[in-house]
Amino acid sequence: MKTTRWLGAAVILAALGGAAWWGFVRVAEPTASYRTAKIERGELQSAVSATGTVTPVTQVQVSSQVSGQIKELFVDFNSEVRQGQLIARLDPETFEYRVRQSAADVEAARASVLTAQANVQSALAQVNRAQGDVAEAQRDEKRKQDLLVQNFISPAELDTAKARTASLVESAKVAMAQVDVSRAQVQNAAAIVKQREAQLQQARVDLERTQIRSPVAGIVIKRSVEVGQTVAASLQAPELFVIARNLSDMQVEAAIDEADISRVRDGLKVSFTIDAFPGRSFDGAVRQVRKAAVSSQNVVSYTVVVGFANPGSMMLPGMTANVRIITDTRDNVLKLPNAALRVRIAGVEPAASAPAARTSAAPGFGWLPSAFAQVAAPGGGVRARLVEGLDLDAAQQTKLDAVLAELRPGFVALRELPDEQRAAARDKLTAELRERVNVFLTPAQRERYKELQAQAASRMASAPSAAAAPPSPPPQAVPRTAAAKASAAGAQTAASVRPALPAGAEGGAADARAVAAPAVAAPGPLLEVRQRLFDELRLSQAQADQIDAIYAAQRPRFAELRNLPEGERAKARERILADMRAQVATRLNPAQADRYQALQTELAGRGSSRGRIYLLHADGKPRAYSVRLGISDGTMTELIVPPGSPDADVLVEGATVITAVVNGAAAARPAGGPRPF
Repeated sequence: MKTTRWLGAAVILAALGGAAWWGFVRVAEPTASYRTAKIERGELQSAVSATGTVTPVTQVQVSSQVSGQIKELFVDFNSEVRQGQLIARLDPETFEYRVRQSAADVEAARASVLTAQANVQSALAQVNRAQGDVAEAQRDEKRKQDLLVQNFISPAELDTAKARTASLVESAKVAMAQVDVSRAQVQNAAAIVKQREAQLQQARVDLERTQIRSPVAGIVIKRSVEVGQTVAASLQAPELFVIARNLSDMQVEAAIDEADISRVRDGLKVSFTIDAFPGRSFDGAVRQVRKAAVSSQNVVSYTVVVGFANPGSMMLPGMTANVRIITDTRDNVLKLPNAALRVRIAGVEPAASAPAARTSAAPGFGWLPSAFAQVAAPGGGVRARLVEGLDLDAAQQTKLDAVLAELRPGFVALRELPDEQRAAARDKLTAELRERVNVFLTPAQRERYKELQAQAASRMASAPSAAAAPPSPPPQAVPRTAAAKASAAGAQTAASVRPALPAGAEGGAADARAVAAPAVAAPGPLLEVRQRLFDELRLSQAQADQIDAIYAAQRPRFAELRNLPEGERAKARERILADMRAQVATRLNPAQADRYQALQTELAGRGSSRGRIYLLHADGKPRAYSVRLGISDGTMTELIVPPGSPDADVLVEGATVITAVVNGAAAARPAGGPRPF
């Protein structure tokens, strides 16, 4: 009996201990808590940061063209010099002797000319003597011929006279040839004189080069030699001085990484700091983007020249500058802390992350065509709008996914149909969608579904169908124009009138009238890109039609991107965009082509990226959202929320975004979110 009581007491104690332990664990178990911030609205600047070196706009390295020993120095560091001023002298003794030797060589050559000229005169005298002898022999031959006729001499004497005459004629020819030789010797001697004179001039130039003079007016910022030092100008000229032309106009040469160079162009504003002047910021502008690549340890960079004024020469050459180039500025945009992009909470995923709700790889081209507008505003996700608007449970969501997946090929195939058949086929698919969705809805949900359809029909009646308007190119996010801002405020169309083309522009006077830009059913970046293209290029009606046709022709190519592996989509998409840009350029006149090229340069690097954030709702629970991100200043990142987005009523100014998970089992890994830019 006693043993039984002890066993009972032990069981009771064990039960009490277990309950106490469980209570302790439950109390000690940490609850999830978060560090939060607010989504703000305001100005945001994107910038590229780098380090550079302060250098003069013009600096000249002064070298020596001849070798020798430094005999005198006339300037030192920080000496102001004038152009042509004597700043150093080499020992001239060796060069003076060379000048004297060359002068003597010239005199000897000139004497040789006189000798050659005298030889010419002597040769001419020999010619005259030979010609006289020939004349005398010819007269003697004539006399003997007459005497032979009278039989006073023998024929042998006449033959002797003829032979003598012929010999003297040949001697005269030799004398004349000697005259030509003498004259050639005169020309040779004259050429030697010129050669010796050139050598004399070279010796004098080398002697003059022993005096080092400043090539520009400026300040000596470096001196590399001392008196008595020997400089050797052989394969490479030795550096003696470095002279800066003007220290009041300076520049910073900054190395920009190849990943950021596309965002930098001439004229951008720049701010930079100098370690020597803490707390001060200086302003400048990009003067030049040098196209020569600099590779160091497999890192490629490009030199960007930033010009700035340096009154009072307060900044000195060689100082290190911390450069910040402002590449883009956005006004009145939503922005959130970068820390919010690095948060990941286990088990909390975006509502639209299911496969059936994925969109095309090309921004603005959803895999579901505009026929689904009966349940989604343009640009919104069909599944997300149905799930949220009808409050579908897990089982209903699974059925919806199956219906969407089954009907998807039919909607995609609409683009292959002729225009006259497309509307009927779309209506048929839409009716089937509604019928199949109504099957698994409750009566209350069916009533709500009808309301959603009525709202969508009202929106579609006030805006052209997205299927009827060719898609805008999705390459870049651009600054918002006036029309785009109106769209962001809730407008569903944009049809601004552009000024007429100047006389002589492509399309002629008939087509140069003001043209209304085609309305785009999907507001946001697509509207902005298209509207800016039509507004700033001032397209004629014919050009507008041609460019619309180009965009429409590229729709199937963008749709095919979804079938590519994730790693290949970016390159394929860029090829499509490059092809579109090339085709657009061929439809523009020269003035428009230049402006179009400038727009492409301006818009380079203004793309958007994807990310995930978590909002803390009123019930204290986090909820994940897939978002589009724009530019970043390193601390804050632009949050892009297109009008008509299913999350437009949640992602608003003042919403609470989670920036860190303090503790809790539900909280998990921080992860490197997408790189904002």
